Amino acid sequence: QVQLVESGGGLVQTGGSLRLSCAASGTIFSVGAMGWYRQASGKQRELVAAITSGGFTNYAGSVKGRFTISRDNAKNAVYLQMNTLKPEDTAVYYCNADRVVVAGALYGKEYWGKGTLVTVSS
Repeated sequence: QVQLVESGGGLVQTGGSLRLSCAASGTIFSVGAMGWYRQASGKQRELVAAITSGGFTNYAGSVKGRFTISRDNAKNAVYLQMNTLKPEDTAVYYCNADRVVVAGALYGKEYWGKGTLVTVSS
């Protein structure tokens, strides 16, 4: 069974920085794209940033230039460096891994972490 475990959330003041980490555990053969989504209270979950296994990245317009996504393929891990945080960045951040192929499987599946809360105070 595959689990995604996030860490690094917390409370920070406006203009501050946080670094989120997510590691996938299990007998994993390969992982496709990995990404971070967020869901603010009363709003729909939205894509924050994603990165392919080859390193191509995609960002939401609201975080471009402030957030940086990276990954370590050897560790099946993805990171999100968040700088110049704003109160509107307050949300639960979820890690996502697409096309995760475990040993012995014929196809990949998508997995989600349980989320980590980021609160930016004004």
